Amino acid sequence: MNARVLVAEDDIKQAEVIRRYLEREGHTALLVHDGRAALDEVRRQRPDLLVLDVMMPVVDGLDVCRILRRESDLPVLMLTARSTEEDLLLGLELGADDYLTKPYSPRELMARIRTLLRRTRTAAAPRDPVLRVGALAVDPVRRTVEIEGRQVACTPGEFDVLATMAAEPERVFTRRQLLAGTRGDDRYITERTIDVHVLNLRKKIEAVPRRPLYLQTVFGVGYRLSDGSRGR
Repeated sequence: MNARVLVAEDDIKQAEVIRRYLEREGHTALLVHDGRAALDEVRRQRPDLLVLDVMMPVVDGLDVCRILRRESDLPVLMLTARSTEEDLLLGLELGADDYLTKPYSPRELMARIRTLLRRTRTAAAPRDPVLRVGALAVDPVRRTVEIEGRQVACTPGEFDVLATMAAEPERVFTRRQLLAGTRGDDRYITERTIDVHVLNLRKKIEAVPRRPLYLQTVFGVGYRLSDGSRGR
């Protein structure tokens, strides 16, 4: 699974360590050391994945992620010395797909990168039919989402949550079940991650996000994907 991975890390020694590990796994590593350079390289090189340090000069990682999410669905793995749940959720709300706190093991970073690349590579994806729930269409092969014929841009994490639910419409999923269906049982990611993904998805597919017809909350349990007819 050779990939082009852009590493945006202002610590030059740490960036070189990441480069060596990536190259050992057969990937091509591109290194930049500030946020403006990261944005420029994403637009010029079109990498398969971005490893993004939060604390960077010129433009910080959070602003880089915010800007990129207006332009593409490039998978983003954030690195940060901040470890509070609020920081984690902020990164996810801005569109990061994973979040690793410092200090971390390079081997764990490589495992996270492998997982993200595996989830976002579509060439080897099974040729499942398009999943249709009311006016919502989720294509697991092309990893696309449409609502009433309108294309919806989703991050990889958001797509995985939606596709998991679309495969079994009307089923009530707990947050833990949705987490297991996306990243698996990851001790670094809390169940509130699912709440953030659902909140972002509602903004994208619901006519009135505060009164969702598709992504419905089942209080005390979790979420259900309905066909949009409830409440009409």
